[in-house]
Amino acid sequence: MPTTIELGVHGERIAAAYLTRAGLQVLDRNWRCRDGELDIVAREGSALVFCEVKTRRGTGFGHPVEAVTPTKQRRLRTLAQRWLAAHDEHAPDLRFDVVGVLVRPSRPALVTHLRAAFQ
Repeated sequence: MPTTIELGVHGERIAAAYLTRAGLQVLDRNWRCRDGELDIVAREGSALVFCEVKTRRGTGFGHPVEAVTPTKQRRLRTLAQRWLAAHDEHAPDLRFDVVGVLVRPSRPALVTHLRAAFQ
């Protein structure tokens, strides 16, 4: 049984591969600053996409995407501004996506990708 950290790392690998197959270009993974961490920063066309990845083993506490609360959304907006400042990026479009990964024993993971999950 993987630890919570190992499960999260596994889910982020699955999410990055999924997004790449969907045509997004992953620019950064696990970017950290004093305010927290961005799981995945990607580009899709002219849009910069900030992706929060949530991984679960089951739905006993709700679907993984439900874990991105309004408080977490506010933190992600702040982190996105920090990332933009650190990378001197000025994208015409910014988007916040959520990728939920449901890891199932002996079966492929289920991936849910919510594009523009919040503003």
